[in-house]
Amino acid sequence: MKNLFISSLLILSLILNGFSQNNPSTTIIWDTWGVPHIKSDNLEDLFFAQGWAEMHNHANHIIELFGVSRGRGAEYWGKDKLMDDMLIHTLGFSELADTWEKTQDPTTKKIYDSFVRGLNAYADAHPEAIEEANKKLLPLTSKDAKMHSMYIVFTRFIGGGDLGRVQEWPDMGSNAYAIGPSKSASGNAMLVQNPHLPWFGEFLFFETHFNLNGKNMYGANLVGLPGIAIGFNDHLGWSHTDNTIDNADTYELDLKDGGYLIDGERNDFEVSSKTIKIKQEDGTLIEQDIPIMKTRYGPVVKKSEDKVLAIRMVGMDRPDMALQWWKMINAATFDEFETALKMAQIPFWNVMYADDAGNIFYLFNGLVPKRSSGDWKYWNRFIPGGKSADLWTEVHSYSDLPKVKNPETGWLQNSNDPPWTSTLPMILKPSDFPSYMAPIYMSYRSQRAARMLMEDNSITFDELVDYKLSTHLEFADRILDDLQIAVENSNSDRAKVAMKVLNAWDREADNDSRGTLLFYNWARKFNLRKDGNYAQAWSFDSPGTTPDGISDPKNAVSSLENAANEIEAGFGKLDVAWGDYYRITYGDKDLPANGMDGALGTFRVAWPGRVDATHAYVGGGDSWVGVIEFGETPRAKVLLSYGNATQKDSPHFGDQLELFSKKELREAWFTDSEIEANTNYVEVLTGNTFVKE
Repeated sequence: MKNLFISSLLILSLILNGFSQNNPSTTIIWDTWGVPHIKSDNLEDLFFAQGWAEMHNHANHIIELFGVSRGRGAEYWGKDKLMDDMLIHTLGFSELADTWEKTQDPTTKKIYDSFVRGLNAYADAHPEAIEEANKKLLPLTSKDAKMHSMYIVFTRFIGGGDLGRVQEWPDMGSNAYAIGPSKSASGNAMLVQNPHLPWFGEFLFFETHFNLNGKNMYGANLVGLPGIAIGFNDHLGWSHTDNTIDNADTYELDLKDGGYLIDGERNDFEVSSKTIKIKQEDGTLIEQDIPIMKTRYGPVVKKSEDKVLAIRMVGMDRPDMALQWWKMINAATFDEFETALKMAQIPFWNVMYADDAGNIFYLFNGLVPKRSSGDWKYWNRFIPGGKSADLWTEVHSYSDLPKVKNPETGWLQNSNDPPWTSTLPMILKPSDFPSYMAPIYMSYRSQRAARMLMEDNSITFDELVDYKLSTHLEFADRILDDLQIAVENSNSDRAKVAMKVLNAWDREADNDSRGTLLFYNWARKFNLRKDGNYAQAWSFDSPGTTPDGISDPKNAVSSLENAANEIEAGFGKLDVAWGDYYRITYGDKDLPANGMDGALGTFRVAWPGRVDATHAYVGGGDSWVGVIEFGETPRAKVLLSYGNATQKDSPHFGDQLELFSKKELREAWFTDSEIEANTNYVEVLTGNTFVKE
């Protein structure tokens, strides 16, 4: 028995070091959280393994995502997917994918081809994992994966606002911190990664650890996309945040004699059509022609009797986003990382960076159109009339973009605010950039982000974790003193009783915080987004301490009375525990939630996706969380809130939600010894399949 045990350890040790017998091999070491640790000696097998691993954890989800992104959702699932199909064909993703296939870098092609081969290999080896209705969508193709990336990037992010596809999730965004040595208790740079996306559909993340010839790479990407989009390695790391970038414009064009007007002159549409199939309730298919109209500005997305709306987006000529991410995760120094950034293949998302040399860096990343005139207000709307002067054809270079490296403050932050407040006092000045580059404001969440860092001159790793998980409400700190004065000066006994609850409240949105629900209800009635409700509006000169004061104390007291009456009528008391009201329901999980949407200034974002008479339920927010310290070996704590799998029989479907509910992160197992201590099982690549050891 002892010899058998020693032999088993020897085999596991060989696998962990990338060898089976005496031959190089590719292995997937599955840990107890369902995270694949992939070791390989070549790029093709590495991405083949990632495709296999993603399919293992998300097979049916990926097939369904790709089915929609093909523009054939109505054919597979019925008329509910018709609008997606029409949009995909209108924007020309199929034709664009064909163009990208011809223009992509050979390494990009290898990444996609290998990844998709891994998806299909898993489906071939494990047909029992595929739902019967999904089998007809197989095999998947590299074109499917590319069209899926287009669907996400162009319809959810670049064109999401113009196309009206993100309004359902107004707090879809992200937080990021970079802490320099002068602010760090250890003298090491630190990084916080924290996107806030919906907990469903194409927004789910997949966590992966790569080891290519001894080079470690760790992080996450959206399910169905190859590589790592938010990650770290032995030397450096980065995060993305949604930026205040306007790189899509919708033009309202007048019609005349079957054409459209530019500068008063008639132009012909470029007209074509697509035939799509729509599944009926009885399972039969009918065909429908989709007319497609293009203008010099871009494709027509809406038409009325006398006008059309045409959308123009950046990035259609940038086919190597996956390659840029690959070069970013392979960089070992800031200079190498910046060289990857200068590829300018990623058309959206800020970059927040830190490394083991102590550098921190923020970039207002993306493709910003070069516009002939006009400020942010002019361009952040439907552009009226057809003016040739409003037709942009170029984008700003990397050198033109706002960026900050190693500020004296020792910290950088972005919480979806414009670049100007990446650090305070401000280093970046709006006057140094075109007036259409970004708006000018600082939200309560961004102010909270900055204040936590400004109030701590020696931040430890554990403190940074606490800051990331903080549910403290900046708006409560800003306004409760003014509300207290308004209530004291009133004759409202009801408001005074409610104020006692708020004065006893911890100003947090934790599971057991009592007073959060009352304050949340009052804040919605107060309408904190309206400048006129404050005695002092937000000021560029005082970005972290304004707005402030209450302009109409009488109305604020009345709103508190109404809020208290509603809470007591619904719950029988005013001091309801937040976690009793706010819940996480996911699969078979029903847990108390903490955090809320970011409007009230909490850094821990968990926005509601569904609300009924007595409860609200988390629909999105903190998705991937990573807190990394870059010492001799990176130290990292992470969380993938909803778990690393969607296959219904997977033990990792929702298995991290209890940690979310308890405001805890888990260790990222990065070294061989950590992985070995937490290995569930190992698969070894043999031919075109993985064999479980």
